[in-house]
Amino acid sequence: MNGGLGRIFKDFPNRRYIMFGGKGGLGKTTFSAAAAYHLAKQGKKVLVFSVDPQASLSDIFQRDIFGKGAVEIMPNLFAQEIDADQRIKAYQAEIRKKIFDMYGFDKIPDEIESYIQAAAAEPAMEESAIFDEVVDIVVAGQYDYYIYDLVPLGHALYYLSMASVYDEWIERITKLREDMRQYEEMAAQISRDKVVEEDMILKELQYIKHRIGTSSSILTDREKTAFFFVIIPEEMILIDTQKAAQLFAKFNVPLSGYVVNRVIPESLASQDIPEYLKNRLVMQKGYLKKIDELFGNKVLARIPEFERDITGLPMIERMAEALFGPSL
Repeated sequence: MNGGLGRIFKDFPNRRYIMFGGKGGLGKTTFSAAAAYHLAKQGKKVLVFSVDPQASLSDIFQRDIFGKGAVEIMPNLFAQEIDADQRIKAYQAEIRKKIFDMYGFDKIPDEIESYIQAAAAEPAMEESAIFDEVVDIVVAGQYDYYIYDLVPLGHALYYLSMASVYDEWIERITKLREDMRQYEEMAAQISRDKVVEEDMILKELQYIKHRIGTSSSILTDREKTAFFFVIIPEEMILIDTQKAAQLFAKFNVPLSGYVVNRVIPESLASQDIPEYLKNRLVMQKGYLKKIDELFGNKVLARIPEFERDITGLPMIERMAEALFGPSL
């Protein structure tokens, strides 16, 4: 069943946004790197980027890419790890500039500066900063394919919900600002000599709304987006994945299939192997059967346990062939 993802990419050539999700430590980053490698070999310009603060693309590609923007790994393949702290500092500078532009202050008032500093320390600020960087990346539209190396399931759901929460909040604030704008225009007409200046706040809100709308529409676009769950043949992983799949469905995320990782080759059963490994093979057989019963034809590939870690381009190439079949 190896190479099954190749069929999905051939059948749906317009899917430009590829996401691998699942519990932590199952191989999401590895598959993200391998998918990017495969597509780059097909002549597509690809960006693989991590939205996990504990990103490991640097380890897999054996390159220091953290916080350095899109780094070219090989022809057509770029990788990026987002530095949330760097983004938060940029946020603060941007907020200060907008306050200067909108209100003409010579100096940021101390109480506002205190708020800016305190907001940067909020627990959700790191995720918000990364989310905003992702919006920047996809809105720019510089690549043929975008491969998301997602955070573990719980945080991934937070990202998915963030777009809708932000959108609702911005919608309400924009409506209030538009109402205020109407009153200002009425007052200007009554006094006749007052000129209503361009509403910088409303303009900013509309800009943010457009960015969030663009990002959230990508996440739920079945024509453009493919989401793959990474699982392994173990009981708790299957239980957690079923629950997560139901939650993802609530956000209308288009689930394209499941990839089973770390499958011990059954051919070992006929060899002289330790009792422990024999027991593992028996357990695995039962779980693989259960996976087929639960997910049926949505199981796209079973990837064997490799003899070493997937790091460096030669091993990434091997993984890409396991996922997609040999490169042409």
